[in-house]
Amino acid sequence: MSEVPALSFEDVRLAYEGSDMRFDLKVIEGEWLAVIGPSGAGKSTLLDLGAGFATPDSGRVVIAGADMSGIAPAERPLSIVFQENNLFPHLDVFRNVALGIAPNLRLSGGDRRRVLDALEAVGLAGFEARRPATMSGGERQRVALARAFLRDRPLLLLDEPFAALGPALRKEMLGMLKTLRAERAPRPMTVVMVTHHPDDAADHADRVAFLDRGVVLAVGPTRAILSGRTDPRVARYLGTKVSDS
Repeated sequence: MSEVPALSFEDVRLAYEGSDMRFDLKVIEGEWLAVIGPSGAGKSTLLDLGAGFATPDSGRVVIAGADMSGIAPAERPLSIVFQENNLFPHLDVFRNVALGIAPNLRLSGGDRRRVLDALEAVGLAGFEARRPATMSGGERQRVALARAFLRDRPLLLLDEPFAALGPALRKEMLGMLKTLRAERAPRPMTVVMVTHHPDDAADHADRVAFLDRGVVLAVGPTRAILSGRTDPRVARYLGTKVSDS
C-alpha cells in the first residue's frame, strides 16, 4: 500500500447545527474503513466533507496527496453511494448507470458494452429498460453500485446505502461489493463505509473509526475496536461490558 493516504482530514473543523465538528483521520490506500457511532455523531457529515458537499470552516481535505479545497464534487476522484441511491426516476436502468461515464449520455459502442457488463456484474442483466419505481430497494442499490464501479474512481464512499434492507439482503449486497472490489486487485478500491451495524464492519472492514459529537475518538483494527476494550466510549456505544482487569 502507498504511504500517501487515499483520503485524509487534516484538522478539519465545521460548525454544523450547533455542533463544533473536528475531524482528524487518515484512510489508507486500498483499505476498507468502517465509520460507526451514534446518530448525530457526524458520520454523514464526514463523508459530505470528503465528497465536497460540505466545505470546512478550516483545515484540509486531501485525496491521494492533493488538496481538495475549491474542487467541486464532480471533479473529485471518488464515487459516493447514498442510502437513497440517488437514481433519476425518469431514466431507465441503462441510462442511470451510463451517467457514471457519460453525463451527457453520448455513448460509444465500447461504453455501451461497459454499461451492460456493469449491470451483469451486479446481477441485473436484462433490467436495462426498467425504471427505478418498478424495482425493489435492493435492486435500486445494485444500480447505484453498478454506476459507482463503472466510474472507476479509486475511492468509494458509502453513506449507509444498505441500511433500509433486511439483514439477509444487506449481507448479500456487502458480499457483492466485496467481490466487485476484489476484482480490481492488486489495487482494490478504497472504501469508507458509514454503518449503524457493527456486524457489517466485523465482516468486511480492515479498520474502524468511532465518531461521537463530531470528533473521531478512536481508530484501529476492526477486531480491537469492536471488542470495546480499547476505549470505554466505544464499549458504551456497543453495549460491551468492559473488564476492570
